[in-house]
Order: sequence, then structure tokens, then C-alpha cells
Amino acid sequence: MEQLSAFEIVLGILGRFNLVWIAIAIVMPVSYVFRHRLGLYGKLYGGALGWIGLFICFFWLFTAIFAAEIALHPALKQFAIQRFAKPGVLESQSGAPFYFGADRFGRDVFSRVVWGSQIVLTIAPAATVVAFIVGISLGLPAGYFGGATDRVLSFTANLVLAFPVIVLFYLLVTPGIRELKVIDYAWIKMSIPELAAFVFAGLCAAFLLTMLVTRYRRRPNVLLPLLTVTSVFCAWFITGVAFDFDALTLLGAAPVLDLEPNELNIFIAVVFVSSPGVFRIVRGLTLDIRTRDYVAAAQTRGEGSWYVMLWEILPNARGPLIVDACLRVGYTTILLGALGYFGLGLIPESPDWGTTIKEGSALLRRAAHPAVPPALALMSFVLGLNLLADALREESLKD
Repeated sequence: MEQLSAFEIVLGILGRFNLVWIAIAIVMPVSYVFRHRLGLYGKLYGGALGWIGLFICFFWLFTAIFAAEIALHPALKQFAIQRFAKPGVLESQSGAPFYFGADRFGRDVFSRVVWGSQIVLTIAPAATVVAFIVGISLGLPAGYFGGATDRVLSFTANLVLAFPVIVLFYLLVTPGIRELKVIDYAWIKMSIPELAAFVFAGLCAAFLLTMLVTRYRRRPNVLLPLLTVTSVFCAWFITGVAFDFDALTLLGAAPVLDLEPNELNIFIAVVFVSSPGVFRIVRGLTLDIRTRDYVAAAQTRGEGSWYVMLWEILPNARGPLIVDACLRVGYTTILLGALGYFGLGLIPESPDWGTTIKEGSALLRRAAHPAVPPALALMSFVLGLNLLADALREESLKD
């Protein structure tokens, strides 16, 4: 069986990522030239940690974007005669190389790692964003109002944090939970994940609409168009996530919010577990910032409580929150990998890195190569996010 040398494998892999190298060569130098106009993002180019972290994150971002051009085969395509093929072996019919070898089903490991980047870079950041919006929406009033509001919300957050995470994930991710309908009235039938998705999506919608109303309430000519566009977007998001109905299909377009049941379960589980941690950070920052002079000045001007929270307190808490967001995306990536490894993630055929690692690790005695590339991919992406967080922390200390 014909096989490439190690040098040819390296050259071939580098060549497959041509579009990624071109994109990075355009984005990073241009960003460096205009770094003084790019705010916090531009400041990341002031040190080695920022450069390295951005390079790694951009690499995986553009890999996910150009996955169809980079991958040699579909993620699920099987070559029966190529099972356990070693790295560099050429496919017998097309002559396409298996750069990282093949797994026990004859699937190309290189292609699965590339396709898996799309799943990781979609679920992890999206779940983190929703978790942050939920945590911020509840943390701001808890820290600002105090009293009974703080006690109730803090008790709820501590209750979630006190529950064993593994057991909580097992309960939320198990497929049978979708069959248990907690709401069964007329045409409305919702399971626990669907109800949680509706609540989280509703909180996100309320957060965005409240931001617009408090900011532009004195400028109706600006507020009304923004409210209209945002309301349509929020309605599309809520129906797509909670009711599995993407309104784009009514226009003849391909659905964007087309979550499989197990994808929704994982998404909700990550948000449910992550949002209490964000809540505690936001609450602590709010308790400190609410005593500042500029908050008192806004209150003296007659600004409402939500305006003060969203446009005086939150912007001044963005530094620690941005750093935590980078770290939390990394934690979520590791969590997705762990869930996939323990069989609680996506479907067994999924090319996500955790499932691919699980498939490969079960065969370590026979062949190690199917497990190593996805493990290195996951490790490198998390490393890039951690380096970005360190660079952001250094920049915040300079300020």
C-alpha cells in the first residue's frame, strides 16, 4: 500500500490550509496597522501573548469557515478497506492521502478534525454568549438592588453551583429527558430542555430590548427601527431554539437554527451550568461599581435603574468580563470534549473533537493515531484562548 513520507505529510497538510494562511496573512497585518483604532482588540497586538493567541484562534476560526475546502472527505464517509490506515496512506481508488490515518470505520481522521472545528467553534462561543447574557441579566439587579432580590437570585445561583456538575450534565444531556413533557397544553408541548431554551432565549431578548429602550428612549426616530429589527431577530431566535421552527424556511431559505435534540440538550446544559458563575462575577462587580461617583451622577440626573445598570455599571465592568469570556469559552470547549469522550455529547458519528478522541482512545492498543490529532486540536484552541485571556489581563493592568 503506497504511503507518503513524513515530509510529504507535513507539506500536504500545510498546503491544505492555504486559504487559512492567506486569511491570517491579511487580517493580522491589517489589524496591526490600524490597531490604535480598534480598541481593546487592537491592544492585543502590543505583546507576544496577544499575537500568539490571536494566531491560534484565527487559525481555527478560518479552518471552520473554510472546512469544505480544506477537508479531503466528508466527515462520515467510510472507506472499509482503509480501516486503521496509518498516517500518509493513499486511498486505493482516488489516491487521496489519509494525512492522520483512518479510524476503525475507515473514516479520514484529518477530515474529521477539520469538520469538528465547525461544531466546536459554533457551540462553545454561542453557549458562552447566552450564558453571559443570562448571568448579566440576573447579576446586575442582584448587585444593584440588593435586599430580597439579591438573596433570592444568589440562593438560586448557589443551588445550581452546589449540585454535582457531572450528575447535572448527565440529567440534562440524557436523550430520555426530551420525552418528558413538563408543559402539555393544547398545541404547546415542551420538555425540560425546550422550556429552558425558551426561558434563556427570552432573557436574551429582554436584555437586548431593554438596552435599546433605555439608551434611545428620548430618540424615537432611532428607537423604533432598532426595536423592530431586534424584535424580529429575537422572535426568530426564540422560535428556532425553543420550538425548532426556523422562520427562514417560510422564505424558502435553508434553516440556520436547526438544532438536533442532542445539540439543544448540550447547549442548554452548558448555559445552565455556566451562567451562575457569570452571575456571581457580575454581582460582585456591580456591588463595587454602584458606589462610584458617575453612578451617583446618573442617579441625580434622574436616570432609571436599568439605564444605570446597563449603561453606567456594565461598560465599566467589561474588562474582567471579557477576560472571563475568553477563559469560559476554553472551559466550554474542554467540557464539550469531556462530554463527547464520556458518550454524553453529540451522536456517536459526530466529528466533534471529544467524540473523535473517544473513538480513537478505545483503540490505543492497536493504533494511537486516530486519538492524537483531535486531542492536539482541542488543546491548541484552548491554549490560544488562555493566551488571549492573559494578554487581556495584562492590558487591563496597564490601564
